[in-house]
Amino acid sequence: MISWERVNELRDEVGIEDFREVVAMFLEEVEDTMVRMIAVPDLSRLEEDMHFLKGSALNLGFLQFSELCQAGEKAAAGGQADTVDLDEIFESYAASKSVFSKKFGCMKAA
Repeated sequence: MISWERVNELRDEVGIEDFREVVAMFLEEVEDTMVRMIAVPDLSRLEEDMHFLKGSALNLGFLQFSELCQAGEKAAAGGQADTVDLDEIFESYAASKSVFSKKFGCMKAA
């Protein structure tokens, strides 16, 4: 579900203080995007939204979430945006965030 190797690489690259900021920014931006997607559904933006979420997920090592976003991005690019299961994608994010937060309890912000 999570690439701890990627998480550790990122933490080593930026240092613990900046790592906290990166995590907080990631969580905030991802959650803001998901809230907008729910509040104002727009299938014409789905490919772009999935691409953004995929990239954010990969940066922090949320592998399962990124894979689902990639599949959603491909479906939307292929004209099948209406087949993308946003509930599954959002649930994967929530599960990934929960697992991540258990390991990094100090990262619950955002």
